[in-house]
Amino acid sequence: MARSQRRAALEDYRHAASGGRAGARPEKGKGFDLARIDPSAKPCSSGSKAKDKARAEELALDLDRLQELLYADRRYKLLVVLQGIDTSGKDGTIRGVFGEMSALGVRTVGWKAPTDAERAHDFLWRIHQAVPGAGEIVLFNRSQYEDVLVPVVDGSIDRAETERRYDAINDFERMLVESKTVLLKFMLHISRDEQRERLQARIDDPTKRWKFERGDLEVRRHWDEYQQAYSAAIAATGTPWAPWHIVPSNSKTHRNLMVAEITHRTLTQLPLRYPPGDPSLHGLRIE
Repeated sequence: MARSQRRAALEDYRHAASGGRAGARPEKGKGFDLARIDPSAKPCSSGSKAKDKARAEELALDLDRLQELLYADRRYKLLVVLQGIDTSGKDGTIRGVFGEMSALGVRTVGWKAPTDAERAHDFLWRIHQAVPGAGEIVLFNRSQYEDVLVPVVDGSIDRAETERRYDAINDFERMLVESKTVLLKFMLHISRDEQRERLQARIDDPTKRWKFERGDLEVRRHWDEYQQAYSAAIAATGTPWAPWHIVPSNSKTHRNLMVAEITHRTLTQLPLRYPPGDPSLHGLRIE
């Protein structure tokens, strides 16, 4: 599948994934139901796993070039948000899509439950300290959206507080965009059966058991509630300045390909350029 065909297929998927309404890039205020999107879909696939893997690797290498250009330019920033239920592939996406980038100018932040010190502030306080500076790419493994998922499901915040947090997130993200931060928000969408297989694989493989926590099973018992919480959060925060990209992620190869395609296109559309440098250096010869 040619590049133009892949892009057209991706746009068609966005439109059709939710009955032509919310699609794979839902907008604020429109109905959205994550259950309408097939986690096994492959809108970016060529039909060949080997070719898809090769394309993803090719894009990852070129993302390294674009990251260097972004870092040299220092006019823009990129914040990549990776959300998804346990085993959806946040770590794998970071390795597979962004692993070729130089450590210079790239940071990864993994978000856990807030500490006592963090709880003493507003819920975005800890997030704001970790956003990218000029020329940086920051990868969020989970994000501010945990604060409109976990407390919603466990009932620790009510509907009014949830709506207030949605508004705060939208205002926060608008402020970031107005300061030349590009936001890419990816929801890595897997099925319940796929999660069961991946959790079992972690238990069965001694080298992967460190990734498994018994609390994962408690979260799994609330699968439907989390799917509803994700759907509501996505519907409330899919804005023109920070839209969501729903990535079918039952296939790890396709997951990486889709995230790489969107990230690569986003960076190539920025007017990046190397700084001109000192004009007095023209013609200088080092002896």
